[in-house]
Amino acid sequence: MELVAEKRDEHHLDAEVGYVVRFAGDSGDGMQLTGANFTLATALSGNDLSTFPDFPAEIRAPVGATFGVSAFQIYLGSEDITTAGDAVDVLVAMNPAALATNLANMVDGGLVIVDRGAFTGKNLKKASYDANPLDDDSLHGFRVLDIDISAQVLAAVEPFGLGHKHGLRCKNMWTLGLVMWLFDRDRAAAIKNLRTKFARKPKIAEANIAALNAGHAFGETAELPSGLHVYRVPQARSEPGLYRNITGTQALAWGLLAGTELAGIDMLFASYPITPASNLLHELSNRRNFRVGTFQAEDEIAAVCTAIGASFAGSLGVTSSAGPGIALKSEGMSLAIATELPLLVVNTQRGGPSTGLPTKTEQSDLNMALFGRHGDTPIPVIAPATPPDCFGMAREAVRLAIGYMTPVMLLSDGYLANASERWRIPRVDDFERGEVAYAPPAAPEAADFNPASRDPQTLARTWARPGTPGLEHRIGGIESDYDTGDISYEPANHQKMTDLRARKIAGIAADIPPQEVDQGGGSGGLAVVGWGSTYGAIHQGVKRARLEGLEVSHIHVRYLNPLPRNLGELLAGFDAILVPEMNTGQFARLLRAEYLLDVESLGKVSGQPFKIGEILAAIRGKWAKLEAA
Repeated sequence: MELVAEKRDEHHLDAEVGYVVRFAGDSGDGMQLTGANFTLATALSGNDLSTFPDFPAEIRAPVGATFGVSAFQIYLGSEDITTAGDAVDVLVAMNPAALATNLANMVDGGLVIVDRGAFTGKNLKKASYDANPLDDDSLHGFRVLDIDISAQVLAAVEPFGLGHKHGLRCKNMWTLGLVMWLFDRDRAAAIKNLRTKFARKPKIAEANIAALNAGHAFGETAELPSGLHVYRVPQARSEPGLYRNITGTQALAWGLLAGTELAGIDMLFASYPITPASNLLHELSNRRNFRVGTFQAEDEIAAVCTAIGASFAGSLGVTSSAGPGIALKSEGMSLAIATELPLLVVNTQRGGPSTGLPTKTEQSDLNMALFGRHGDTPIPVIAPATPPDCFGMAREAVRLAIGYMTPVMLLSDGYLANASERWRIPRVDDFERGEVAYAPPAAPEAADFNPASRDPQTLARTWARPGTPGLEHRIGGIESDYDTGDISYEPANHQKMTDLRARKIAGIAADIPPQEVDQGGGSGGLAVVGWGSTYGAIHQGVKRARLEGLEVSHIHVRYLNPLPRNLGELLAGFDAILVPEMNTGQFARLLRAEYLLDVESLGKVSGQPFKIGEILAAIRGKWAKLEAA
């Protein structure tokens, strides 16, 4: 017999498809490590999955505080998992604050696993509980597994002599063992990870393994409440191939490496630490076996200028940040536009303004990406849709930057960066290689080199590496002459160069794929148009609406500037357009201005990604208006 909620809300998939599990506790309880190990075991079990690590903003909030709760959510199932899920089936709450901040997201009849040992008077007060919810009737709508995990784990690790404080640090592994039993997961990978992580502290490793095994044994042997049995999740149907679990940050890093390797060019990644973009620097710094150098600059301006210098020298300069850092880089990006050098800028968006919500997700930097530089300085702007999609879009960003000698901005966000999904690893041999065409050495009798010469089709300026014989030249931020590249203050020349820069970027529309419909027909009633990390929620919302018989399609735009050449004609074929995005309607306003269409915005700026139910409710509401019109 499976554990199935007695009542599920309309936003949740049926039990045979998947379950949502959420681990939540104090930021020192190891919830991210617990979730990562459970995710690995789930991937190895052959299930489809999507995860959502939810970090507190404080580096170390007071123990037991609601604003210090760290959580990790995973949606696992047998097919088509594209979001981390809406309502939670199984909640692991390590303290009262975790219970208080997550209970509202539970399905009716869902399972709540709590550590009674953490429900002390002090912790209850910090979570604003007047009474212990484990002892009153406030949890009557759920199945509660009330265990003194603290006592259980101390008994499990007693042979290792860790002491009370260090012994309690193994609570997360005890809980992981119990949840692995509930979902019939293999512990082997988690045990291997623990021995690797604590290779220099074998006693700590073995204590954590003992706690893991004890939690699993508790599930096997304890007299649990009636109805609590193992969840059975069938393997997902998959194309043959080699799969792994991958985060958006990992996929971005590997896409950058693949793009530069295929182009036969070195990469310098220059960055300054900022949440949630820092992990990209960490990932690339561990890949020195490829043609990549990494540099942690003293500030954002130094980082972008270093990357531009690398591009001038013949490498591909790449820099990254979040919104506040991108603002500081804007003058440097304009310099790269004026000098017509390739530069790749990765913006991992977060909640703003200013410091804002540094660990939460948002899509509010679109306007800045499109227009946030002085002067008329257009650049290509692209956005991946899912964590695995980050790999391909990073390669595409490399191609555009090199092929058109221009800065390119790639818009990720906190959700994409930290979330993970299953990824079918591609064969590198299947990718098209395109070696960089540097300007060749000039013959001794040749005329002076002209740095303003350009490709007649792409309008890309020639790329001459310093030190190449006969190619001595000068470029800079002052306006250059259209014909010679020399400094020019002539009004007509500035007009001509401004038009040229705009024409070069607009021309990229002929070199990108036409816009396709992700789901549904190419015309008809309602088009739900998204970009970036809203893909998963929109995909599922549209899928469910179509199952209800509603005439709705999903269009997801990856190229934000220039827009796909057929997008306007495609959108004009629908009676109504709805644009969900995690801002106050920036892309919706762009579509209205570009195509003069009636576009309705569905904005969300709570720091949390869209839920499937929110998209479905908006579709139903919009459809009701269409029928009434």
